[in-house]
Amino acid sequence: MTIPAELKYTKDHEWIKIDGANATVGITEFAQGELGDIVYVDVSTTGQELAQHAVFGTVEAVKTVSDLFLPLSGKITDFNKTLETSPEKVNSDPYGEGWMIKLRPVRAEDLKQLLDSQDYARIIEEQHA
Repeated sequence: MTIPAELKYTKDHEWIKIDGANATVGITEFAQGELGDIVYVDVSTTGQELAQHAVFGTVEAVKTVSDLFLPLSGKITDFNKTLETSPEKVNSDPYGEGWMIKLRPVRAEDLKQLLDSQDYARIIEEQHA
C-alpha cells in the first residue's frame, strides 16, 4: 500500500497536500480499498468556508456511503469535476487524478493535528491488527 511521505493525513483517511497558500485533498489508498468500487462523489460545498473536521461531501461505493471530512479549516475553492463522470479515478489513482477538492486553509495551527506518513501507517496497522 502506498502512503506518500510528502502528504499529511487524518485519522479519517483523508490526505492533504499543502502547496503554498492552497491545498489539495482526497482519500487515501487504504480508504478507497476499504470502500470498494467508488460509483459517485458528491461535493456541494465549493465556495464555502468550513471548519476542520466538517463534512465537505460524500463518497458512494457499491455497498456504502461515507462522509468526507475536511483536514484543515478553510475555503473550498475547487472540486475535481472529472469525478462527476469518472468516480473510479478515486480507486485507480487516489493520490493523483482521484483528488477531490482544492482548499485555501485559514488556520495554520490546524496542521498540528495532521499525521505524517509514518503515524498514518501506524494508525492503519492498529486498526487492522
